[in-house]
Amino acid sequence: MINNIALAGCGNVGTALLEILHEKKNELKEKYGFEYKVVLISDLMKGIVMDPEGLDLEKILNELHSRHSFGALAQAAGHFDELLDQSGATVLAECTPTNLKTGEPGLSHLRAALSRGISVTTTNKGPIAVAFDELCQLAEECGAKLSYEGVVMSGTPLIDMMKNGIAGCSVLGLEGILNGTTNFILTKMGEGATYADALAEATALGYAEAAPSGDVEGWDAAVKVVILAKILFGKEIDVKDVTRIGITQVTPQQIAEARRGGFTIKLVAGIRFDSFGMHPYVMPKKIAATHPLAAINGATNAITVNTDNLGEITLVGPGAGRRETGQAILSDMIRMSR
Repeated sequence: MINNIALAGCGNVGTALLEILHEKKNELKEKYGFEYKVVLISDLMKGIVMDPEGLDLEKILNELHSRHSFGALAQAAGHFDELLDQSGATVLAECTPTNLKTGEPGLSHLRAALSRGISVTTTNKGPIAVAFDELCQLAEECGAKLSYEGVVMSGTPLIDMMKNGIAGCSVLGLEGILNGTTNFILTKMGEGATYADALAEATALGYAEAAPSGDVEGWDAAVKVVILAKILFGKEIDVKDVTRIGITQVTPQQIAEARRGGFTIKLVAGIRFDSFGMHPYVMPKKIAATHPLAAINGATNAITVNTDNLGEITLVGPGAGRRETGQAILSDMIRMSR
C-alpha cells in the first residue's frame, strides 16, 4: 500500500522529515515495506504545494535550502480540510509550532484528518496536552490511528517502549531529564559558567528560545509530565497540578557544593505514587553520582522508569533536534502502516 503523506508545518522538523524521506526512499521500502509519496505540504510562512500524484521532493528541498520557501513551485490554495480531500492524503504528519493553551493550529489539523479517517502522527505537544481523550475517541470512531512518539523525548522511543517494550509491567513511578535546554545550562554551570553565560550559550546554539521562560521555569517539562500522566496512567491533570520549580535560582556554588558531597543537580521531571495518590513534579534535585541520570550532560534527555517486573529501566537519547524529531514522525508512520 502506498502511503500518501500530507505535511502540516515545514519548519526545521518538517524539512528534516522531507530530507529523510528523500534520502531513504529505497531503504525504507526494502527494510520495512514502507512505500509513500508526499502529496501535500502546508506551511503558514512558506505557503502550500500539492500534487495527488506525488510532489518532487528533490525540487522542493532545493527551494527550501536555497530560498527558505517553496519559491517558484506551483502553489495551491484553500482551507486545510479541502486540501486534505483534494490531495488524497492517507496520513498526516503534523509539525506546526506548539500552543499549550489552545493547541492550535495543530488541533484543528488533527481533527480534520482524523474525522476523515486519515491517520495522524504529531510532534506537537499542544493538541495532545489539551485534547488527548477527544482525539483518541475521534480516531477510534473514524477508523484512523493517532501516534505521538515525538512529543516527550523527540526521536528517543519512550512512548513505544512504555506501550510495547515493557508490556506486562506495572509502572510504579518515573523520573527523568525531559528538557535539554535546562540540562545544557546546568551542565555548563557545573563546569564553572554563570547562569547568564550558560543561558546565552544555549541561546546561541539554538537550544533556548529568545524568551526562554518555557524551559528555564519548568513549563516545557511540566507539560510533558501532564502528557505522560495521561498516556501511561490515565490520569487527567492540568499543568497547574504539577509541582513546578525552575532552575533560575540554582547557582554554580550550589552545584559545586553538591558535587563535593557526591551529588549533581538536575532539573528532574517525575511522577511518584504513595498512599495519598499521584504526585507529578518538576524541580531541581540532587542526584547521587551513582545514579544513571547523574551522567546525563548537555542537551541529552533520559528517563528512569521503575517497574514491578524489571526494576529500574533507564532510557537515554536526544530530546531535541530537527532530524531527531523528524525520525519520531517517520517511526510513527512506519508503525501505523503495518
